[in-house]
Amino acid sequence: MRRRDLIALFGGAPVVWLAVGVRAQPAKTFRLGILVNTRNASVDELLKGLRDHGYVEGQNLVVELRFSEGAGERWPLLAKELAALKVDAIVVQTTPAALAAKQATSTIPIVITTAIDPVGAGLADSLARPGGNVTGVALLQPEISGKALSLLKEAVPTLSRVAVLWNGANPAFKPVWREVDTTARSTGLVLLSQPVREPQDFGAAFAAMASQRPEGFLVLVDALVGQYMRQIVESTVRQRVASVSTSREFAVLGGLMSYGPNITAAQHKAADYVDRVLKGENPAELPFEQPTTFELVINLNTAKALGLTIPPSMLARADEVIE
Repeated sequence: MRRRDLIALFGGAPVVWLAVGVRAQPAKTFRLGILVNTRNASVDELLKGLRDHGYVEGQNLVVELRFSEGAGERWPLLAKELAALKVDAIVVQTTPAALAAKQATSTIPIVITTAIDPVGAGLADSLARPGGNVTGVALLQPEISGKALSLLKEAVPTLSRVAVLWNGANPAFKPVWREVDTTARSTGLVLLSQPVREPQDFGAAFAAMASQRPEGFLVLVDALVGQYMRQIVESTVRQRVASVSTSREFAVLGGLMSYGPNITAAQHKAADYVDRVLKGENPAELPFEQPTTFELVINLNTAKALGLTIPPSMLARADEVIE
């Protein structure tokens, strides 16, 4: 059940992310490139957000979708295809795709919808002034991930060994891992790294986790990991492991808990950015947006199945309790 309505605050000023009504349609027909792993709910939310700005497929918007299908080596070729089409802007969801797009073009605006660490990954000079052709929404993933791990420890005080599933091929995860490792050391946790780099790695990662028998499981989410969220949750349920992720979908599907920003809202904010660059604003001067409010979701059904009693103080702080 929803405990309180969340209004996302970005850049120090309150903005309501979900637009009401459809604005006047732009007169020009734009060509938008979208470079993602697969067609997913986030893409649909982005297009919904663009419709709120008056961009309608088949009328004044042509969408060029390109999918890597989890194969990271395909990003450069797909990015070059979009650049050759001379699209008006390129939207990406993950850092490797953004890096490939940035390599393919220095002039076409690139909007990343869920950046982990755009500065550290070399996508921008700074969050306040990107300085290149990449801008968008930065999710404060290092801080969020460390907080998620500490919340798992709070929920299960006896926790000592935690497996961490993450995309080892995503360079943006380097600062995330550092933050998670710092949190683990400060809370007396031992981390068991389970990196994946492509779709076929997940089976081996699940098997390794089962053999190591951790008491906890932290899922660090990017586009590749998010693509296999259902299978990840099923693995944690089979192994009866207390688990946490930075994606709300994880808790909804049956993981113990999640902590992170509202990704649907992030897609709508990214649509605002697409609208702005299509109207001529310079991405080099468009600061990355950052969330200041986050959702804690606890799946009480999963807690009961694991024989866990979630501290009342945590339940009181939760934005949503699934029961």
